[in-house]
Amino acid sequence: MKRVALFTLLLAGMAGAKPLTIGLGYIPNVQFTPFYAADAMGYYKAEGFEVEFKHGFVSELMPLLLQGKIDAVVGDAEDAIFAQAQGAKVKYVMAMYQKLPVTVFSLAEKGINKPADLKGKTLGIPGPFGASYIALQALLAKNKIKESDLQIAPIGFTQLEAVKAGRVDAALGFINNEPLILKQQNSKVNTLDLTSAYPMVGNGVIVSDRLLKNRADLQKILRASQKGLAYTVTNPQKAFDVGKKYFGSAGGDLSVLNASVGLMRSSYTSKTALGFSDPSAWAKAVNVLKNLGKVPSGAKPTDFYSNTYLTKGIR
Repeated sequence: MKRVALFTLLLAGMAGAKPLTIGLGYIPNVQFTPFYAADAMGYYKAEGFEVEFKHGFVSELMPLLLQGKIDAVVGDAEDAIFAQAQGAKVKYVMAMYQKLPVTVFSLAEKGINKPADLKGKTLGIPGPFGASYIALQALLAKNKIKESDLQIAPIGFTQLEAVKAGRVDAALGFINNEPLILKQQNSKVNTLDLTSAYPMVGNGVIVSDRLLKNRADLQKILRASQKGLAYTVTNPQKAFDVGKKYFGSAGGDLSVLNASVGLMRSSYTSKTALGFSDPSAWAKAVNVLKNLGKVPSGAKPTDFYSNTYLTKGIR
């Protein structure tokens, strides 16, 4: 009888769970481990949600968010900024990464040790879009380098192969991805830090006005996601193990996750909680965007992000 009662209670709990769809990057990947862990550890269920992850390019996921077909998207802060600039009612409400992992990487033999060394070189980029391209523009502007001083080549997402094969001298990539792989292959690598020129937070959770108006549900969803972040930061190996059933053997290895963990925390999160955005980072980055003419001069950082739906103390 006790078993029957328990089974009935579990069924009732499942029936009462609200569906939740979170859009993640274009393929299942180790970088999304905090969200996979939050599901695997039952954090979403404990908050009353049955989660489904939908993978796709952010350019495909954002329209679905605005149409109400998915509930949240994990994307760049700029995805929220530019969507709102076009009239969409969205906000960035939780930071997965405390800073952009973007970098310019090259083989050491190319001698690219500082921004000025890019002059006369060929730089591969995925395309003239996204946070990485804005960070590059900010880096060039800060160092008074014109785009015409180098050859910028759109190469899609083939940066690693293009650098290895010598098709480009350097490429835009992520510090927790391509340079790490090259080092594992015993290549000597140089990287340029773009965050001093563009100190924006990295990927995080973006939601639309529909969920912003439902404060109670949004707080629950983000609390579960924050707990997934905390589990990942505290137990990278265990988080990797539970996440692997989501991203499989092709989705990245533990070294990528270990390199990503350092991006998930900062001195600001140690005072607040994982997932909080540093207001000073937003202020500096939005000022850069104004200088680049990407947002109106009267724009305020809080037009684009909010920490008010997050739970303090989750570390």
